[in-house]
Amino acid sequence: MSTSPTDAPLARSATPGDPAVDPTPDATQPVRSVGDLVRAAVSGWLGTALEFMDFQLYSLAAALVFSQLFFATSDPGMAVIGAMATYGVGYVARPVGAWYFGRMGDRIGRKKVLFYTIVLMGSATTLIGVLPTYGQVGLLAPALLVLLRLLQGFGAGAEISGAGVMLSEYAPVRRRGLVASLVALGTNCGTLFASAIWAVLLVVVTEQQLLDWAWRVPFIASALVMVFAVWVRLNLKESPVFEARDDVVDGEAVGHEEIAAGEAPAEAAEFKEAPSLTVKSVAVAFLLRFGQAGNSGMIQTYLITFMTVFLLLDKQLSTEVVIISSLVAFVTVPVVGLLGDKYGRKTMYTIMSAAGLVAALPCVLLIVSGQTWQVIVGYVVLHNLGVMSLASMENLTLPEIFGAKNRYQATGVVREVAAIVATGATPVIAAAIVSATGSWIPVAVIIMFFSGCALFAAIWMKEVAGRDLTDPNPAM
Repeated sequence: MSTSPTDAPLARSATPGDPAVDPTPDATQPVRSVGDLVRAAVSGWLGTALEFMDFQLYSLAAALVFSQLFFATSDPGMAVIGAMATYGVGYVARPVGAWYFGRMGDRIGRKKVLFYTIVLMGSATTLIGVLPTYGQVGLLAPALLVLLRLLQGFGAGAEISGAGVMLSEYAPVRRRGLVASLVALGTNCGTLFASAIWAVLLVVVTEQQLLDWAWRVPFIASALVMVFAVWVRLNLKESPVFEARDDVVDGEAVGHEEIAAGEAPAEAAEFKEAPSLTVKSVAVAFLLRFGQAGNSGMIQTYLITFMTVFLLLDKQLSTEVVIISSLVAFVTVPVVGLLGDKYGRKTMYTIMSAAGLVAALPCVLLIVSGQTWQVIVGYVVLHNLGVMSLASMENLTLPEIFGAKNRYQATGVVREVAAIVATGATPVIAAAIVSATGSWIPVAVIIMFFSGCALFAAIWMKEVAGRDLTDPNPAM
């Protein structure tokens, strides 16, 4: 094992499953200073903010200008479909990126891989801003757009999972929930920043200027966030938990060949022989993520369309409720993280998912009323209970479920596969059912289903708060 002690110790261990235990320093684990922890927290927050800024930048661009710039067709509807399909291509690459970079992160460390993912993801986003249009180079334009979307997705697939793993392994055991919840705050920051850029552009430039050059500004401006994030990660120290692994020598995990040749510490063989995964660990992690991601697809994606198309509410109101709810989440996320530290992940997951399940019907009823304040209250409660509170705990709980041997890879793959299954199909299914029935009831039922999935997993899981993250075995 390699060690790199610094000034003020933060890395600690506690009795597994007991969030209330008073942790004591682990002499075998490298310690990190408060400054190191701050850099890790800022790094995770920036990476998540950049990913969700990309999400919002492209969503708005696809709706406003990309159908005209990159897809030449006499049918505007087909052009929009082409723009949105290109957006979806990025999600195809995410599980592949999670597997590839996650595997690499478990072998060579979290710091190096998080540097690769932020550069890849950020560069692809920035380069979209300098692409030639269909009118300039023909079919090469959408082909290049698809390529950059694939690169974005490939890097993004391991970004949030890697940030969650890094922060959970950096934080003091009694503050893991609060520190790791900062990753979830990056989603709000990225969304609000991208929306603000587009809002300003739509006010200060004409429609023709927007098509001529102004659409490039948000993508090129994202380079500022990337450069800052790269600088932070260049000065970031490796995860103390990774360095403390029994199979890590000189900053890299030894392989079976080195162990067989007697070129590795004796403890490395025992570490390598530990079970990588169990059915329960994968199932619980999948359902926790599935419930949160499904609610996200329903509430953050479909419900906005439902309000404007089915309920015929003013588009401005739909935009306002998203902004208000995102601002409220700046309180929800850290508070839930703190409560998770005090009462445990299992308890808080059970409470929040049960509350989301119970609140689904009355909140949808408030939204269906069409009254401004009722719509705002219904959406804010639904979004913060069903999406943001679960996201706050998810970024820590999934890394805690898996063992040190393959934590990064397992967390990333489970996150991305569950998200594709839940968010990819759910809005389409919901739209089809609502269109066929003409009723709002399926909206509430689907949200209740996803909250129920998270609740089932929360009841089934073992408590993971406070467990020793250097343990190679999964928690259950």
